[in-house]
Amino acid sequence: MSRRRFAGRRLPCPWREGDGQGDPGPRRRAAGPVVIYKRTNSKISFMAGERTPGRVWIIWATGVLAYAVAVFHRQSLGVAGIEAGLRLGVGATGLSVIAMLQILVYAGMQIPVGMLVDRLGSKRMLLIGAGVMACGQLLFAVSGGLLEAIGGRVLVGCGDAMTFISVIRLVNIWFPGRHNPLIAQLTGLLGQLGAIASAVPLIQGLHRYGWTPTFLAAAAVGALSLMLVAAALRDSRPAVAPERPQVREAWAEPGTRLGMWTHAATQSSSAAFLLLWGYPFLVEGQGLRPETAGVLLSAMTLAGMVFGPVLGYLAGRHPFHRSRMVLIVIGSTAAAWSTVLLWPGRAPLWLLVALVIVLAWNGPGSMIGFDYARTFNPSARIGVATGIVNGGGFTATMSLIALIGIGLDLRGGTGLSAYRLAFAMQYPIWIIGAVQVLRYRGKARRLIAELSEGLGEVGGADQPAAATRPAQ
Repeated sequence: MSRRRFAGRRLPCPWREGDGQGDPGPRRRAAGPVVIYKRTNSKISFMAGERTPGRVWIIWATGVLAYAVAVFHRQSLGVAGIEAGLRLGVGATGLSVIAMLQILVYAGMQIPVGMLVDRLGSKRMLLIGAGVMACGQLLFAVSGGLLEAIGGRVLVGCGDAMTFISVIRLVNIWFPGRHNPLIAQLTGLLGQLGAIASAVPLIQGLHRYGWTPTFLAAAAVGALSLMLVAAALRDSRPAVAPERPQVREAWAEPGTRLGMWTHAATQSSSAAFLLLWGYPFLVEGQGLRPETAGVLLSAMTLAGMVFGPVLGYLAGRHPFHRSRMVLIVIGSTAAAWSTVLLWPGRAPLWLLVALVIVLAWNGPGSMIGFDYARTFNPSARIGVATGIVNGGGFTATMSLIALIGIGLDLRGGTGLSAYRLAFAMQYPIWIIGAVQVLRYRGKARRLIAELSEGLGEVGGADQPAAATRPAQ
């Protein structure tokens, strides 16, 4: 490999962390180093920025709070469905259109937002996102018809799309690579507190104060989040923006597509279950009482909050085995669903409990996809790479939700046999996802082997080649 080809490449996971396996130069154990590789003459040099630990945690906490507020806005329609139907004069179809448009805007904005994050930085995008969501809630608060309500939810989806990618970029910049998977899992876990906050307070507000005051208060929460981000969040200076967006370069990295298929194959089943089809399946298909179904769904969310830090710790501690963790998540999910769907008659309660516990691993498993985007892309395009990963996961989720609905319509009912056919639509996504994970894992390993050879060639006699042990 020529020195020109090697120059400027960002090394995948273990080398970038400086863990002693093929470490090509001196290491600095700063509190939150951002390691950047550059070629100086014939050697690789490292630059690491010193971070103040307390300041790093304040920055992260501010980003997590902004993300929790975004989740609060995202979930606010779900707890106001009955009141929304009465106020707007629409039925279930109209409410579904509002919710679907919000999610579609969120998914469609991922790559454009990723490009903007790379150019503008996390703080600016978080400020814009908080402002857009506050305006969306303000419009939703005063809406009296379907068009105004759709406009408000579209703005909420747009601002929401700007938030998670920006917070993940903060994690990538301010924390060491070895701790990054755990911090990313904690970010997603704590962000779900916004979903809890959107339930009881909004329901009580709607019943006590009415529609407009409640959603005006929600808009005020967004404004407070904007002010907090402006005052407390410190963003590192973005890398010099390229003349053109680096979507093609991010897509060409095998690690980016490995992350995208990881996110798609692991997230889709649990997300479709929680967002729409889990409750009807448990009540109509399995004959559970609504209260019992609600307990199972809550248990799934709580189990995911427990499993997230565990899987994040394992991914950071054993980066060589991340793809194995992904394949275990996919395989265990398929096995659990197969047992439930093939069980003669309705499944016993203990089996349904086992199903939701297995599904609880899906969300934390999907976060490994963002770790692939981080380790295979330079900081100048980490935002667009994260957008590709996140957009792929939500595209798979929306596809599965639609496929399950088609399956139910094909059987013309909501009995157990209809749900068996509908949930069998998951198998193509799992199979395609697992095959693609294996495919791009192989490509990523070959890339690492090439970079390993390049380290020895560029470094010379005093620069031994890195170990060829695969980092996936």
